[in-house]
Amino acid sequence: MIKFAKIDLMRESAMELVHDESRQGEVFSVPATTHRPFRKHFYIESYGCAMNFADSEVIASLLQKEGYGPTSQAEQAQLILINTCSIRDKAEQTIRRRLSELRSVKNKNPSVLIGILGCMAERLKEKLLEQEQLVDLVVGPDAYRTLPSLISSADEGNKAVNILLSREETYGDIAPFRLNSNGVSAFISIMRGCNNMCSFCVVPFTRGRERSRDLPSILQEARQLIADGYREVTLLGQNVDSYYWVDEATGVTITFARLLEEVALISPLLRVRFSTSHPKDITEEVLQTIKRYPNICRYIHLPVQSGSNRILQLMNRTYTREWYLAKVSRIREVLPECGISTDIIAGFCTETEEDHLQTLDLMQQCDYDLAYMYFYSERPGTLAERRYEDDVPETVKKRRLQEIIDLHRGQSLRSMQKDVNKTWEVLIEGNSKKSDAHWQGRTTHNKMVVFPKNGISGKGDYVEVLITHCTAGTLMGEQISQTVLNQV
Repeated sequence: MIKFAKIDLMRESAMELVHDESRQGEVFSVPATTHRPFRKHFYIESYGCAMNFADSEVIASLLQKEGYGPTSQAEQAQLILINTCSIRDKAEQTIRRRLSELRSVKNKNPSVLIGILGCMAERLKEKLLEQEQLVDLVVGPDAYRTLPSLISSADEGNKAVNILLSREETYGDIAPFRLNSNGVSAFISIMRGCNNMCSFCVVPFTRGRERSRDLPSILQEARQLIADGYREVTLLGQNVDSYYWVDEATGVTITFARLLEEVALISPLLRVRFSTSHPKDITEEVLQTIKRYPNICRYIHLPVQSGSNRILQLMNRTYTREWYLAKVSRIREVLPECGISTDIIAGFCTETEEDHLQTLDLMQQCDYDLAYMYFYSERPGTLAERRYEDDVPETVKKRRLQEIIDLHRGQSLRSMQKDVNKTWEVLIEGNSKKSDAHWQGRTTHNKMVVFPKNGISGKGDYVEVLITHCTAGTLMGEQISQTVLNQV
C-alpha cells in the first residue's frame, strides 16, 4: 500500500493499497495548456488510491480521442464519471451519496450519462445498474478501452457494463492526459493487479492478477515527462518490488531494481519515487540501487499492518515481526537517513489487548516518520470475511486506533524536529496552500517544506533550504541557494 500525502491523523480513512488522502473526491479539470475545442465534455471525480488517479488520466486520454474534453463543472458535462474506491464500506457509502447528489444533474438533463468506474464497479457489477439504478455505465479497471462502445450503447438507452478482469492489460501504450497537474510531479503506472492474498484486502478481487508493463513504454513516458518540464515521477504498483518483465528479443529479465536504475539514468533532474513495497519483496538489490543514485528518493513505504505475529499470520502477510524489524534495520543501515512510513490496522479479527500492545511496541522500535492508520473494516468477498468473525467491537477498534494515533503523533513531531537546523534540497512544487508569498516542496524523504519566495527560484527548481522550525506535519525554513541541478 502506498501513500503520497500526509493525512489528518484524526481522520478515519479507507484502507487502500495506494492512498492520496488529500485528493479524495478530486475533480480533474482542463489543464491551462489545453486549447483544443471539444464537441462534448466529461466530468470526473476520483476517490481512494493513487492508482485511481493515474487511471483517470488514462481514461481522459481515451475520451479525448473520442472528442470529449474535461470540465470542472458537472452541469456542463454530457458524461459524468466517478472513479471509485471499494476498500472500505465508508468509502462506498461516500460514493453512493455522491451519486445520489449527481442524479439531480441528470434529472435536469436526461441525456447526461453517469458512469461508475474502478474497484466499486468491479465489486458490485450489475447491482448498480439493475437493483439500484444509480448509473448508466459500470466499467471495471481493466475495461477502460471499451468506454467508447459502452458510451454509445448507453446513449441508445441500454445499460452498459464491462467488468471483465484481464491477465494482460497494462494500458502501457496509452499516453495519460495529465489533468489538474502541478506540472512538476506525475505518476507512472508500472504494473497492475496483485498476487498477494492478504486476508483483509479486496484488491486481488477488484484489480485482478499481477502483470507488469513493458520497460520501453515506461521509459518513453518518463522521457516525455522530463521533456515537458516535469521533475519528479512516482512509479506505481500494488507491489512494485514484484515488477518482472522479460524482453522477448534479448531474453533479458528486468527486475524492479533494474527498472529503478533505468528511470534514474534518464536525467539527474528527474527525481524517482515508488509506491508501494511489500516487506517480503523489497530486496537488497533495490536498496543498493537507491544508494547508488542520488535522484532516487530516500523514502520507502513499508506497510506492517500489525505488530503481532499471530495477527500477521491471520492476515496472511507472510512475515513475522522479527523479520520485519530486521528489514527496517537493514534499510537504515544501507540508507541512514531514509524516511520510512507504514500502514497499521487496529482491531483486526480476534485481536486482543496483547496483540495491540505488540503493535504499539513495534511502532516504538521502528519510530516511523509517517504512518497511515485505520481500524479494520470487513469487506465482502475477502478471505477474512469468509474465514474469520469480525469480533472486535467498534468502540474497542476506535480506542486502539486512537492510541496508535497518539503514539505516532509524537513520532511524527520528533521526525520533523530532527531536521531543524539542517539544510535539505527541496523540489519546488508550487505555491504554499496558505500563502502565495511562500513556496512549498518536498525533500527526498517526502517531507513537505514551506519557505518564503525570494524572486529568483520558481516552480520545478531545486533549491537548498535551511530548516528553521517545524510542526508535526511541515518543515519551515529559508532558501539559502539554488542547486547545481538547475544548470544540468
